[in-house]
Amino acid sequence: MAKVAGTIEVTDEEYPDILKSALEKLQPCLGPKKLYWKGNYSDDIFGNCLAVVGSRRLTSYGRKATEQIVTEVAASGVTIVSGFMYGGDEAAHSAAVKCGGKTIAVMPCGIDLIHPANQKDLYQKILDNNGLIISEYEGLTQPQTFTYIQRDRIVAGLSKAVLVTEAALESGSLITAGYAKKYGRKIFALPGQITSEVSKGTTKLIKEGAEPVAEAKDILDFFKITPKFSKKTSHHNLSDSVKSDGIAGMLEEKIIEQLKLEPMKADEMARLFAVPVAQLGTALSLMQLKGFINHDNGKYYLN
Repeated sequence: MAKVAGTIEVTDEEYPDILKSALEKLQPCLGPKKLYWKGNYSDDIFGNCLAVVGSRRLTSYGRKATEQIVTEVAASGVTIVSGFMYGGDEAAHSAAVKCGGKTIAVMPCGIDLIHPANQKDLYQKILDNNGLIISEYEGLTQPQTFTYIQRDRIVAGLSKAVLVTEAALESGSLITAGYAKKYGRKIFALPGQITSEVSKGTTKLIKEGAEPVAEAKDILDFFKITPKFSKKTSHHNLSDSVKSDGIAGMLEEKIIEQLKLEPMKADEMARLFAVPVAQLGTALSLMQLKGFINHDNGKYYLN
């Protein structure tokens, strides 16, 4: 029967080479000298890793972008590494699991403690999907302020590149990016709205030389991997997909073209298109059933 849990010492051959080499560049005496793990501990899972970190106050835009990029990257064979917190970390882990990709959760607490506790289902899904849970702390060790920072150095150290999706100027995600820079890792950042507090950190990273990400291909090109995931319907051909005869078809086309520009509320679109709210609502409901659009936090988005 295959092992599903264990410990690994930094002196062991099975200790991840990529993490060991990172630590050798920066104060190796600071460890982690031992890792506790559960799940799929193998050379394969450490082969090509992308760290994905983001704000705990993840916006609808940040979640949608994270899900879209991570789904394609993970489905193409890249392991997603993150820190298991709610918000950006949770969105990254969840997207990887949903598409059947591999993900590594680096915990800021003991290996047997699920933190946050309300993510018990996600913890189990990671394990059930051949993912990996790791920590440098044993048992039920409680998280503390410094253990989150310690975790961040492992997240960056395991990964060939780091993607920061959203981050405020005072953000743990920027700490992870800082470690990545010290380790000589590639840093990607998701451009965001300049009016958003959680885009100020990513804007700062881009100004400092991080590569802005527009699509998953930007990241897959870095890993020299051909995308294996193809969307059933792209934003470029959505208008053709919804075309039909009559006023209903024309309205659907208008909705698609507008949502390509920005997410909008139903009442805003009704005023823009000068149509009754009830008529627009019917069109939006049908388009949701067809899988063309989604509704979140009061606004409609393209899928």
